[in-house]
Amino acid sequence: MSMKIRGKKVLVFGSGISGVAAGQLLLSEGAEVILYDGNASLDGAMLRAELLEGAEGLLSSQEEREKLPGRARVVLGDFPEEELDTLALVVISPGVPLDLPVVKRMHEMQLPVWGEIELAYVYGQGDVLAITGTNGKTTTTALLGEIMKNYKESVYVVGNIGNPYACVASETKPESVIVAEMSSFQLETIHTFCPVVSAVLNITPDHLNRHHTMEAYIEAKKNILRNQTAEHTCVLNYEDEVTRGFGENTNAQVLYFSSRRKLDRGVYLDGGRIIYRDKEQVQICRTDELQLLGIHNYENVMAAAAMAIAYGVPMEIIRKSVKKFKGVEHRIEFVAEAEGVAYYNDSKATNPDAAIRGIQAMNRPTLLIGGGYDKNSDYEDWIRAFGGKVKKLVLLGQTAEKIAAAAHKLGFEDTILVETFEEAVKTCVRFAVPGDAILLSPACASWGMFKNYEERGDKFKELVRQMS
Repeated sequence: MSMKIRGKKVLVFGSGISGVAAGQLLLSEGAEVILYDGNASLDGAMLRAELLEGAEGLLSSQEEREKLPGRARVVLGDFPEEELDTLALVVISPGVPLDLPVVKRMHEMQLPVWGEIELAYVYGQGDVLAITGTNGKTTTTALLGEIMKNYKESVYVVGNIGNPYACVASETKPESVIVAEMSSFQLETIHTFCPVVSAVLNITPDHLNRHHTMEAYIEAKKNILRNQTAEHTCVLNYEDEVTRGFGENTNAQVLYFSSRRKLDRGVYLDGGRIIYRDKEQVQICRTDELQLLGIHNYENVMAAAAMAIAYGVPMEIIRKSVKKFKGVEHRIEFVAEAEGVAYYNDSKATNPDAAIRGIQAMNRPTLLIGGGYDKNSDYEDWIRAFGGKVKKLVLLGQTAEKIAAAAHKLGFEDTILVETFEEAVKTCVRFAVPGDAILLSPACASWGMFKNYEERGDKFKELVRQMS
């Protein structure tokens, strides 16, 4: 469903990296672009320069480049209501809530409202392999990207992993493979997006401040397989009740993975082996051959392997790729060992379920740093998962008192509340003894203290290196 946008006016709502990438792609396709952001304190001139510079790089004709400046505007602050009647399309950034009055008005006016992912899919080429889930998306996407790079020449790893799909859409070819990490926010605004192979890894409560109900969050995730047919495959976690249910209500072929039972068809964990079974049983690898810790990571390996198998990648390439893969930054990442204390950066654990996986991967007594922005999460299951491993829980940020109250209610009293991130790390160092681990696994988003979880994780690593 390509849309003829040459000469048409398109509003890009949100000036983050995906918004700017969408604007650049639209300009290269001949559209007149208004980049809008409600934050009036942003530097509009710099944003416009960024738009034009990126779009120039996508154009081969000097004549087209010369016309670019007249087709790019940046509007900040109050929404330009008067423009609504003139628009052919709105491309909305994932950070913009869809229940804003102005977005509802766009829908009432029957204006097409796309996300950046839909835009890139419509104007790109190649096969898309897409991954979603509450936890494990980034690791699975990065691993599948490595497998595919060992199999095909033209491979792009995009989406929520930090590289907007729109940045590469114009480079893609019919033979390209696009491995995409998809958040629930990105999946809310797809229309024709249809992966050749999709995967839903797991679904646990997250982003309820945005989706409001668990049902709405589940529906957003389910969109990943909405347009799939019998020609496509969906990889699902058999041990997650919600994702198992997806398999009973899809037109796609279903390939399950399981960490708890042997499957008649699918990928499963059998003791220390990861097995693929269809007509016969094939060993993909042993878990002690992997460079990743924990059951949750074995699930990520199983999901990536299942997707690659569904796409037709030879087993030998899958096998070699999973054994070489070292994991992703900020996800149970070993930072250093100093004076017998091991430091782990799990800043990507931005919800309680992800943080449960972090603590489950620890094999030492652990001093744990938690807390941050409140996404309306419940922390009791996380605290129950401590299982005697956690010596001290050091808390900071908006949720510190809420988490401490939940811990005390469940009988865990070893909590310390601190004001700053530096104080949190120093407090852990003060109480640690040789043989312990210090783990940053906050169970909360970083907003309010840091730009994102990457900045938080980088700060942790910087402090650890200074001290060690």
